[in-house]
Amino acid sequence: MHSTSKKLIVSLLFLFFGIQTYAQNKFSDADSSSVVNKKMLITAISTEAAVYISSMAYLRYVWYNDVERVPFHFYNDNLGYLQIDKFGHAYGAYLESEICYSWLRNANVSKSKALIYGATMGIVLQFPIEVFDGLYKGWGFSWGDVAANSAGSLFLISQELIFDQQVIDFKFSFQRSTYASLANGMLGDNTLESLFYDYNGHSYWLSTNLNRIVPISNIPSWLNLAAGYSANGMFGEFENKKTWHNQALPETERYRQFLISLDIDWNQIKTDKYFLQQLFKAVNHIKFPMPTLEYNSLNKWKFHLFYF
Repeated sequence: MHSTSKKLIVSLLFLFFGIQTYAQNKFSDADSSSVVNKKMLITAISTEAAVYISSMAYLRYVWYNDVERVPFHFYNDNLGYLQIDKFGHAYGAYLESEICYSWLRNANVSKSKALIYGATMGIVLQFPIEVFDGLYKGWGFSWGDVAANSAGSLFLISQELIFDQQVIDFKFSFQRSTYASLANGMLGDNTLESLFYDYNGHSYWLSTNLNRIVPISNIPSWLNLAAGYSANGMFGEFENKKTWHNQALPETERYRQFLISLDIDWNQIKTDKYFLQQLFKAVNHIKFPMPTLEYNSLNKWKFHLFYF
């Protein structure tokens, strides 16, 4: 039930096409007047519509093309993949909400309206995907997915209402796991496929400026502290499969990973180059590889010099 795969497809499309519509300095360069920039607003709405229609068409005519359509049904996958799937849904909704909110604020739409019509998009855009899942065999409508989508958008909205900014960034990192090459294609045959199928390689992070925690003036403003969650040893949704395509899979123990790491806030790195400004805003959604301390549910501690 790789429902996060569909979420990542849509979210990455929004991230790719959203770079050019970001505000350069968190809206500080936007027109200070209250007049809505209609050109930017039309560009934002058109981009959002084009990306969303394209992604829905992909899911309908490519993703579900060879899947049997069945009567609408529900599916409880809340315990699947040690909740990595749910973190993926929350991250995707957060990302979409932040991009759509930024589009509207950059067009001088008021904060209240941008929160209503932009920051809720992670919920709105993903709900039809959940309905799609309920109509095809092998998936199902999941209230857990809906809750995770809502949590991602509400995480962004609550910070804007309380702090007037994103004090804590929701980030993602990925490295193809060592299990992928042993899975006979189950976890993807290459790095790109594994991005969508190898949940062992997914990590989700909450990252904030270190100088918010440690009040030392000479700590660089771009240095962050991040808390992360990941999981390993998974060859199946609820329990590990023994074979895949008639070939044996290795026996592994499923376990959770709790991570503490340093990170980079790319938005705090100043540059006059427009391309770099936009690039930094895009990569700031990805956790930068840094020294990381891990504690896992096997009651073991590990230190990673560079954790992806």
